[in-house]
Amino acid sequence: MGAVSLGPLVFSADRFAAILGLAVFFIAASILARKVDPRFNTWSWRTFVAALIAGRLGHVALYWQNFSAEPLRVFALWEGGFFWPPAAAAVILMMLFGLKTTPLRLWATAPLAAALMTANIAWQLTGATPATPLPEGAFKTLAGPVHDFAQPTGRPMVINLWASWCPPCRREMPMMAEVAGEVEGVDFIFANQGEDGGTVNAYLAGEGLTLRTVLIDGFSDLSRHYGAPGLPATLFIGADGKVRDTHLGEISREIFQSNIQRLTAAQ
Repeated sequence: MGAVSLGPLVFSADRFAAILGLAVFFIAASILARKVDPRFNTWSWRTFVAALIAGRLGHVALYWQNFSAEPLRVFALWEGGFFWPPAAAAVILMMLFGLKTTPLRLWATAPLAAALMTANIAWQLTGATPATPLPEGAFKTLAGPVHDFAQPTGRPMVINLWASWCPPCRREMPMMAEVAGEVEGVDFIFANQGEDGGTVNAYLAGEGLTLRTVLIDGFSDLSRHYGAPGLPATLFIGADGKVRDTHLGEISREIFQSNIQRLTAAQ
């Protein structure tokens, strides 16, 4: 489902591609520092920090309405959320003003090109989202009745795979509950993985959360069906019952809302 597992570590495809690209960038820059000019070591780190800050601030500016209500979330980098044009502009400025001669600037294109090529290849190899259909069979809900995926509603659907023991799940759940209560025309299903109804009910009551459809998937059948290697995992499913997009790990409000908008636009 667009994820990479390395032993106990699980990365979404986009983050894996970014990490791999950064690793290649720093390795190539360190080679240039040894072979061409030692200043490439300092330049590479400054370029990374400048691009990180610029990309994050660009994302915050795009979604300022959300961040104005939660300003400290500007620093929640683990949620993701970076806008590439300001980051690219920061890299160009660091090449122009961080390196003083034309030959050094030309050398600097090598680690940048290697990083972009590596990230692109990694994304192409790991980022595909299989159009997995809905599972067969019915699942017990927290409210009592069963939810039968074999009887589709004809509406797009968002399925969140979560557990109360999972810290990222707990952090994103209030936001997801709020958005789910505001959006019409989309079915939101919160499928608890591996816990019983009493545990789930106690958690939701303790947090004061109200969710319309909560599935009790005690044997994590949905995680296996969709190939989710970890929690939380959010699946964006079209009206035809096939997966359109996935997000592994904690999701930000902005990414959650934009994926839902794409889902409804396709519908």
